[in-house]
Amino acid sequence: MKNYSKLGTFASKGRLFKEASNPFRSPFQRDRDRIIHSTSFRRLKHKTQVFVNTEGDHYRTRITHSIEVSQIARTIAKYLGLNDDLAETLSLAHDLGHTPFGHAGEESLNECMYEYGGFDHNLQTLRIVMFIENKYFKFQGLNLTLETLDGLIKHNGPVTKLVKINNLIGLKNLKNKINFSKNSSLEAQIASISDDVAYNNHDIQDGIKAKLFTLNDLKQISFFDEILNSYKNKLKSENNDILVYQTIRDSINLMVQDLITTTTRNILMNKISTKKDVSNKKNQIVDFSNKLKITINEIRDFLRITMYNNKDVLKKNNEGKKIIKKLFSVINKNPKKYIKTKYLKTNKERAISDYISGMTDRYAIQLYRASK
Repeated sequence: MKNYSKLGTFASKGRLFKEASNPFRSPFQRDRDRIIHSTSFRRLKHKTQVFVNTEGDHYRTRITHSIEVSQIARTIAKYLGLNDDLAETLSLAHDLGHTPFGHAGEESLNECMYEYGGFDHNLQTLRIVMFIENKYFKFQGLNLTLETLDGLIKHNGPVTKLVKINNLIGLKNLKNKINFSKNSSLEAQIASISDDVAYNNHDIQDGIKAKLFTLNDLKQISFFDEILNSYKNKLKSENNDILVYQTIRDSINLMVQDLITTTTRNILMNKISTKKDVSNKKNQIVDFSNKLKITINEIRDFLRITMYNNKDVLKKNNEGKKIIKKLFSVINKNPKKYIKTKYLKTNKERAISDYISGMTDRYAIQLYRASK
């Protein structure tokens, strides 16, 4: 095991609103627990990953995906001697802002909000943890640590354009506590790339379950061809389900190994010895090797052709887009019927966006049918 604890984020700079420390849990454990106990997290169990939630009980939803991301991130962070509680928290929280019907729903809601600042699921996560989840007398939101907020804001690294953040969050609400030009923590980088590991592999597993493609089809990707060849004596129809599980396990394991090896090399090559070195580095330190990056792109292309652009999946996506646009129109005509007046006072359209993005797939479908 490596130990880069000196590069990890173990001490917190605090929260936007001061709170007393807890004798039993670290600040990052408290953040994780607040996420898990939030209404928005529970709703993820009925939100689309790829397949609309009503299609089957065994396809992944946003909540199962988030848990799987957190497991991968926790493993990597722990091995490197970093703060696995922070990596886990960021992983569990990263999809809180997703709309019903996955990326199709996000695209549709963004179109509805085009004239009102747009919609972005990453920033919607910030809106949820800062404003929408209200369970405390002393402040709005969950009052997460600055390190967790920083990691959520910099999901894809340093932020150069602040207009969208200002429109959707309000820079003044962050009290000058976030340095947008600095890179995110290693734990945040781990959570972000663990998301890629999880959805690329688990979308393949769900695609096979949905009979959109077969294990044999995966052989066109050399990475999977090598894995499957190692089990060629077990290529029997009665072992097919087990072989799928084993293939996905091997794939995740190989990706995690590559990630740890490459990250360790990056730390040494870039002479990273302090947390300041991490924040000053513009490029991501936690990364795949160039060889595996080619594989990741091959997997994405494969999934785009065989799964995301599948006619049945696209049909469901288009139905989801239609539902979102209809709901926005219906609610916009009579918002007080659906949303409490206090939420409509500041920005009616943003309140409608918050309301729709928080819906589960089945509630959105139910409301759509009732509005006809």
